[in-house]
Parts: sequence; C-alpha cells; structure tokens
Amino acid sequence: MIFDKEGTTTIVFQEKISLTTFLENLNKAYPKLKHDNIIVNLFSFNKLTANDILEFLDISNTHKASKKSFVLVTDRVSYDEVPDEISLVPTLQEARDIIEMEEIERDLDL
Repeated sequence: MIFDKEGTTTIVFQEKISLTTFLENLNKAYPKLKHDNIIVNLFSFNKLTANDILEFLDISNTHKASKKSFVLVTDRVSYDEVPDEISLVPTLQEARDIIEMEEIERDLDL
C-alpha cells in the first residue's frame, strides 16, 4: 500500500493485489489516516464493478462521520451506479476539488 500525503489529504493506492487484500490493508492502516482527508486511487484495478465500490461503504461512512472527506477515484464505474453516500469520481483532480468543496462546507458549517 502506497501513501502520498499532500497537506491534510492522503492519496492511497496499490499495485498488483486483489481488491479484498487492498481493503484489508486499508482498514489496518486506517488509524494512521483517520485525521486526513482520504483519496483512494483505484486505477490499478482493471476490473471493478459497482459491488466492488460498495465494499468501501463502511469505511467511507465512518470517515465522513468524523467530518473528513473520503473519495474513490476510478473511471471503470460510474457514480450513477453507486449510492450517493459514496463519493466516486473519474480523476484525481476531481477528487481534490470535492475535498476542497467539502472543506469549505465544513468551515461554513453547512
């Protein structure tokens, strides 16, 4: 698992493992990441389905409940295919933009 920290945001990505192993590793590493906004880069996974994305729902809800952003990045699944609770975008820049907007909303206490 690879972590790339940019200010208060950590980008998490991995190469050459299964999604199940990736999720296990992410859950183990979560205590170190829980104070940052998290972008999960899923570009290394060639085959993803909406059900695969749903596997991130628990950790996403936990993280968002602590007033931090959690965004998944892949162009293999459309955001229309997943529930609104999951932030899913096709590019890293859009993930950064969502975090910026959510930070502003939290600052304004919306």
